[in-house]
Amino acid sequence: MSYLLPSEFATKMVDAGEAKLYMSTRDALIRAYMAGAILAIAAVFAVTITVQTGYPIVGAALFPVGFCILYLMGFDLLTGVFVLTPLARFDRRPGITWPRILKHWGVVFAGNFAGALTVAFLMAIVFTYGFSTEPDKVGQIIGDIGEGRTVGYKEFGVGGMATIFIRGVLCNWMVSLGVVGAMISTTVSGKVIAMWMPIMLFFAMGFEHSVVNMFLFPSGLIMGGNFSIMDYLLWNEIPVVLGNLIGGLSLTGLTLYTTHVRTAPQRALS
Repeated sequence: MSYLLPSEFATKMVDAGEAKLYMSTRDALIRAYMAGAILAIAAVFAVTITVQTGYPIVGAALFPVGFCILYLMGFDLLTGVFVLTPLARFDRRPGITWPRILKHWGVVFAGNFAGALTVAFLMAIVFTYGFSTEPDKVGQIIGDIGEGRTVGYKEFGVGGMATIFIRGVLCNWMVSLGVVGAMISTTVSGKVIAMWMPIMLFFAMGFEHSVVNMFLFPSGLIMGGNFSIMDYLLWNEIPVVLGNLIGGLSLTGLTLYTTHVRTAPQRALS
């Protein structure tokens, strides 16, 4: 059977979270680095397609190719480990503690950021012919994105902070469904289809993904975007990370775990 029942893939979610926490730091860092780098390439691809076609929906429809590649290769995004690793603690798996979970999150964050930053520098060379010219059209748009999604939120104060946080929540609700989607089928085509749909939705809706932003905003600064590192951290990365954590864990991880692993007793027929 190519499709797993919810009770089966929900148990796989807990198993996956436990396995990630027992992984060596070296392997966790390598897998996170590659995930950040591949997702950054996918972001460049989506922006490039949008520039070429003039239709953002086309870029959004094709962006999930990067997500599918990295998960089929067994690499890890921070948004995914936010959802899976706490489930092993809630399930009382042996040796799983909150300090262990927090350490793993830190390692994955560092790896994702390093991978995304590497691609930001490599693509900056491409956009500027080795820093010998002004950025090309794609580079300019990436700079504008960084500015719009930092000082653009800052203009609205508390309302802007609430907006970016909610966009982070909604983002990882969708992205985490893509993470789980990779578990509901035993075929490559089934996995890709299940991952593709929610990832396309998050990108098309302009929700905020912390790892995509690890590329967009450093790249935007390199491209001359009119915002600071502190703007990026306070008015994007930090609230987006928190939103991604809460959205993915509460709306996907805990809901699936509660109803498919810790299922309540069935009601007696009257």
